[in-house]
Order: sequence, then structure tokens, then C-alpha cells
Amino acid sequence: MKSPFTFIHTAPKAANKKQPAIFLLHGMGSHEGDLPQLVQDFEKSHHIFSLRGPIEFKPGYAFFTNEEEGKPIRVVFDEVLIYIQSFIREAIVEFELDTEQIYVLGFSQGAVLAKSLALTMGNVIQGVVALSGYVPNFVKTEYKKQSVEHLNIFISHGVYDYIIPPKWGEESKEYFEAQGANVIFKTYNDGHGVTPENRQDLIAFLRQ
Repeated sequence: MKSPFTFIHTAPKAANKKQPAIFLLHGMGSHEGDLPQLVQDFEKSHHIFSLRGPIEFKPGYAFFTNEEEGKPIRVVFDEVLIYIQSFIREAIVEFELDTEQIYVLGFSQGAVLAKSLALTMGNVIQGVVALSGYVPNFVKTEYKKQSVEHLNIFISHGVYDYIIPPKWGEESKEYFEAQGANVIFKTYNDGHGVTPENRQDLIAFLRQ
């Protein structure tokens, strides 16, 4: 693929039909090797693409930068969102993916992007797992948004999250419900992370 992203791709061994895909977007300061463990149960059945953010942010990378938490720098966010949209569309064509089973999973700023992709790509994306994220205000008010009435979205948050307040997760739930999406919202006794129970629930969601 002609892409500005460094990424990891694993493909199902049997490739006699179009297959589903999961796209992974990590959090700030992490890397493309962080999230695949969450979806390793799907390695035999799904294409899995894990992208590395293009911005060096020690000890790892980032997809965008912030003026302050909850306020991404708009020009950086706009650009990376367009690049990810292009990556997904190119992958669908190049790997002959099942267009009815395209999923995005993101943690932290990856969850912010996953929610924004769902709102801007319409029926290209059927399901989203958004772990500890939010929807930027400018995405709600200024972006050209597509219908999400077809969308299934799993939103989770740690009740002790000190980086992204849990109320932002609940606001995302209410926002997507108002747009007509099918929302599952769960909280966990955790901070800014993913508990084993959280992982079990997101796997169950993807299997459904």
C-alpha cells in the first residue's frame, strides 16, 4: 500500500472469500504493537491492521497533538483523519475486504479518531470499539457527518480515568444514541487503561 503510515498487518490463512477487517489505532505515546493483543482471538478470521501514529511522542508515537486534553490541534487532526480514511479505503480494495464487516478499534486518542471516522465515513464502517475517548467539539459542529444509524459502537471508560474524564465517555454515548447508532456503554473500576473484563466485553461485542 502507498501509505504514510508504518503498520502491522496480519491476514487470515484461508483467503478463499472476502474477509472482515479490524483497524487498530493506539493511544498517545504508544505504538503499533500495543493493541493487537486485544484482538488476537480474531487473527484466523480477520485481517488486522495496526497503525503507528506519524508523530514521534516519547516513549512512542501519536496520531495528533493537543492544545490541551480534549482540544486536538485542528490542522493536525484534520490531516491525520484524512490519511486514515484513505488507508482504510485503500486496504478495502487492495486486500479485497468484506465491505460489510469493517471495524475500527481505538484506545485514548485512537478512540477519538475511531469515533470521528465513524461519523465521517458513514456505512464504510460497521462497528467501532472506542476505549477511553471522546468526540471533539469541532467534529460535532463543523465536520460534514454521515449517518450512523447502521453503526454498532462499544464505548468504555474507566471510572477513575485521570487523563480523559469518564463523563466524556458518557457524553459520547449520549451523542451517538442521539444520532441513531446502536450503543453499548460500559464502565470499569480502572483508570486510563483496559481491564481483562473490558477486553472480554469488547471481544464479545466484535463476535456479535
